[in-house]
Parts: sequence; C-alpha cells; structure tokens
Amino acid sequence: MILVSIIITVIYLLLIGSFVYGFDKVDNFKLDDITPTTRFSIIIPFRNEAENLPSLLKSIEALEYPKSLFEIILVDDDSEDNSVSIIKQFINNYQNISIILNDRKTNSPKKDAITTAIKKAENEWIITTDADCILPKYWLDSFDEYIQKTNTLCIVAPVTYSQQNHFLHRFQLLDILSLQGATIGGFGSNKPFLCNGANFAYKKELFDELNGFEGNNNIASGDDIFFLEKVSKTYPKQLHYLKCEQAIVTTNSQPTWKHLISQRIRWAAKTSAYNNWFGKLTGLTVLLMNSIIIISLLLSLMGVFKLKILLYIIIIKFNIDFFLIYKSANFFNQKEVLMSFFFGFIIYPFFSVYVAFISVFSNYKWKGRQFKK
Repeated sequence: MILVSIIITVIYLLLIGSFVYGFDKVDNFKLDDITPTTRFSIIIPFRNEAENLPSLLKSIEALEYPKSLFEIILVDDDSEDNSVSIIKQFINNYQNISIILNDRKTNSPKKDAITTAIKKAENEWIITTDADCILPKYWLDSFDEYIQKTNTLCIVAPVTYSQQNHFLHRFQLLDILSLQGATIGGFGSNKPFLCNGANFAYKKELFDELNGFEGNNNIASGDDIFFLEKVSKTYPKQLHYLKCEQAIVTTNSQPTWKHLISQRIRWAAKTSAYNNWFGKLTGLTVLLMNSIIIISLLLSLMGVFKLKILLYIIIIKFNIDFFLIYKSANFFNQKEVLMSFFFGFIIYPFFSVYVAFISVFSNYKWKGRQFKK
C-alpha cells in the first residue's frame, strides 16, 4: 500500500507540475486597439433563466464592439418562466439580437440548441456562452485581435465565478481556478484537454466540417469537451487558448451543496466517453490521489499505515495544488480566495471521491429535467 501511494503521488506531482510549467508557456495576450474586422455569431441557449438574464443582457448592451459585426442568437430551450418576455423587452431596440426555438432531435438539449442556432448563424465565427454569464466589455475585441494576429480555427477562453463571500462559493471558486489552471497548463504543454462552453469560439465552417456534435449526441452534456477533442485531433496547431484578462467571462457558482453535487455528477457522466487519453489519465490520476489521501488516513488511524508517509503525501499535494491555483488566482485577479485554500484542501478529497462514487450509480437532474448517464 505504501509503495502504491508513493507511485501515485509521484505521478500526481509530475502531472500537476506539468500544468504549472505549461501555464507560463501560454503568453498573456494584450490588446492593441486595432480596427475590428471579424464577424461573430454569439449563441446563448437558455432555459428558465429569468433570474440571470438581466445581468447578461446588461453586459451585452455594454459590449465595446461594432454592432454591425456581430449578431446574438438566444435559443429558447422550452423555458417555463418569463425568460422570453424579459429578452423581448430588451431587444426592441436591437436589430442584431434574435430569439429562436430549440429544435430538439437528440438526448442533449444544449447541443441541439447550438446546432439549431449555427444553422441560422450568418457570420464566419461562432462564440458560445451561457445565460447565467456576464460578458466583459472588450470580450469581442479580444477574440477579434487574437484571430487577426494568429492562424487559428478554434479558441478556448477563460471562465471564472463571480465574487461571493461565503465558503461554498469560495470552495467552488478554488475548484474552477484549478480547472482553469489545468486547462491553460494543458495548452502550454501541447496537450489541450479541457475547455468551457461558456467562452468557446470556432469557425462555422470548422463545425460543419467536423459534423458538429455527431458521435456524442447520446450524452446530455459535453458540447464543449467533445468538440474540442475533434478539433485537437484534426487541427491541433490551430487550436489555441486566449489568455487575456479582457476575455474573462464570469458566471455563477451553485447556490447549495445539493446543486453543486448534481452539477458534478453531470460533469462526471461524460468522462467515460472521452477519447482524449491525456484527459482520461488526468481524471484518473486526480481521483486516485484523492482516494489515496482518504484510504491512507483511515489506515493510519487503524495503525497499519505510517503516519509520517501520509504527512509527506499531504504536504506534496498541498504545495503543488497551491502552486497551480495561485497562478490561476493571480491571472484572474482573485487571490483573496487563497485564504480559504487550507479548508478547501481538506474537504476536496472527500467531496471528489463521493461525487465519483455516486456518479457510477446515479442519474442526474438538470434544469428541471432528468437525464440518464
């Protein structure tokens, strides 16, 4: 058991260390205020988002990009609240914003919504985001300048949670910062395996060429990851991460532990369908590392595992995790969350192993719908 624990710890240290190294290999992108030329179609699926839509629409109104160069397509996925009426009141004065109905054809409502919108999109570049997001005012400028300066077909961009002062939020913020760190680090190590559909851009012709989400429509989630896998396999050198402060999209953390667990079960449900071996290796290594912490702790309390070895393992994990999250927190300008790192570090192994365990046996509910794995 001790030998297994040491081997897993070393693999984990090398893996997270590669993300730390890769994080700095992705250069920060600075805006030069050049003349915008790129035309975007922004796709936003929504279902029962009346609470979040006013903030999203306000941020859309504040975008500093020529309105003639972008359109916004909001896709109504069978909303039961007053989401549509809120949008209609807003778009009376805007000709570049439209609402369409989702054309459901598969087991994945969001993939259907994006596919439906892309068929109606008029511009060369697609950007997807979510209805509970807030967009920075130079968001489109960031994508435009990056597209003009690089030979890219697909762009992954940063996402974080908005600031809230309670532990559940800070716990989730630490988690998303670690995921963003791994995302950026993966790109820097030439092994991209993560992205977030709340800030994801690609050429419309690329989506058509790769047959969109065909091949994984049986899985409710994963509109971002599965398409990323296709692009990574077909055009690896034209897939990039936009590490730009002006491109950071903020979204909301889950309001309760119950909602958070449901979200993570939804995320876990798609992992078995990943085709990216590095992504699978990363997920397995992280799960094994957290499991080793719990098992070693229990065995130490029983007197059959050396407490000294356990302490070494915890210290190694604590330091490499902190190093990666620190880099992310610094980029996202959210370093104050590091004050909660110690308590989050203690809770996370139990949380992640619990989610992994119940995801094997449990279906999940999302947006008022029940989904099978």
